[in-house]
Amino acid sequence: MTTAVTITPGALDRALASGAPPVVLDVRWQLGDPNGREYYRVGHIPGAVFADLDTELAAPPSPQGGRHPLPDPEALQAAARRWGISAGRAVVVYDDNGNTAAARAWWLLRWAGVADVTILDGALAAWQGAGLRLEAGDPEGVPPGDITLTPGALPVLDADEAAELARKGLLLDARAAERYRGETEPVDPRAGHIPGALSAPTGDNLTTAGAFLTPAELRARFASLGADPDEPAVPVGVYCGSGVTAAHQIAALAIAGIDAALFPGSWSAWSADPARPAVTGPHPG
Repeated sequence: MTTAVTITPGALDRALASGAPPVVLDVRWQLGDPNGREYYRVGHIPGAVFADLDTELAAPPSPQGGRHPLPDPEALQAAARRWGISAGRAVVVYDDNGNTAAARAWWLLRWAGVADVTILDGALAAWQGAGLRLEAGDPEGVPPGDITLTPGALPVLDADEAAELARKGLLLDARAAERYRGETEPVDPRAGHIPGALSAPTGDNLTTAGAFLTPAELRARFASLGADPDEPAVPVGVYCGSGVTAAHQIAALAIAGIDAALFPGSWSAWSADPARPAVTGPHPG
């Protein structure tokens, strides 16, 4: 993945004032907090459109697909057009939590063939920290786009492929370390991790201010886990609880120059299948 992954607040501000402004998606969402749209209405980047992670960036949950299955391509295309995305128009995504939710929109749109999608580095806090203004309320009359999506531009894994990658390549678990170890499981059927997976919490991709670490820092981080851009023969996959924060990990890997595949069902699908083994403790197993 060679195109830019992030954009700075200043660069986004200039782009919005240009003759070809990007579509901006506000993807505020956190596990257990259904109020993202209300936060959006209180204040968002001017012109941004709210994208609902649960209903627009995912299909309905199921034991086989997990809590956030990939959306039906036609449904995703309809949503993208509602957001105003047209062929050749850039897209910028952000949230208010280090882009751990917004990266889902970034990954989905790139998977669906939209090449020019970037993440606002530092998320909404960086925009406000730069002294840039917000606007409130809902948008009025967003002109519909005409984008035609072509899914399949980024690789995905099913459960069997994830299990094989954990044995023969590198499978990273992007959840918090205590969930990987099985000490707590707030939402999914069982605690633990996929046998052979390594713990790589998404939060470790970020500075204390919520921006991505530098490319060099991310390369060092992932090299310590066995993923090295100079050794592309080692395939890399990522999962999390339901395929949301794993997309953030894939963005961080892309910044480091490393391609990776997403297991969309992630732990929510794996743990719902009693035939799938689970490992607890700090070791891959």
